[in-house]
Amino acid sequence: MNKAVFLDRDGVINDNYKPVNRPQDLKLYPWSAQSILHLNTAGYYVFIVTNQGGIEMGYFKEKDLNEIHIKLLKEIEKAGANIDEIEFCPHFRTKCNCRKPSPGMIKKLAEKYNINLQSSFMIGDRDVDIEAGIKAGCKTIKIGKSYKKADYTVENLLEAVKIILQ
Repeated sequence: MNKAVFLDRDGVINDNYKPVNRPQDLKLYPWSAQSILHLNTAGYYVFIVTNQGGIEMGYFKEKDLNEIHIKLLKEIEKAGANIDEIEFCPHFRTKCNCRKPSPGMIKKLAEKYNINLQSSFMIGDRDVDIEAGIKAGCKTIKIGKSYKKADYTVENLLEAVKIILQ
């Protein structure tokens, strides 16, 4: 079985000071690509699992999200890093099993890529990210303000990667 790191997007890979509704709104943190490259080199699959309820709320369309993700992937690839797949939940009001804190996106990717969730990590900046990771059976790393249920709390993705690789 394979091991993976599941990353929330906004607040983990990119600045979420303002909503990312268009490609030009996406501002990657300076350490993001290098952090992902370290994970790639260590043999981890790297996935993004992101709630994008703005689609259902009408703030942007799925086409806009695809353009945002194309820009994100190009920026990451410039550093030689790779995201294996991006999974998103477009729901906000609709009941579903994909919107975090539900583990649906993580479990879907784990099944598709034969991932051992017990040897994998979920990294997020919100409590719902950590809850999804716990429900999926992953170790969890919270970025920013601590959350008592998280296995670790760090300041940014680079610090999270250091924990994973030690």
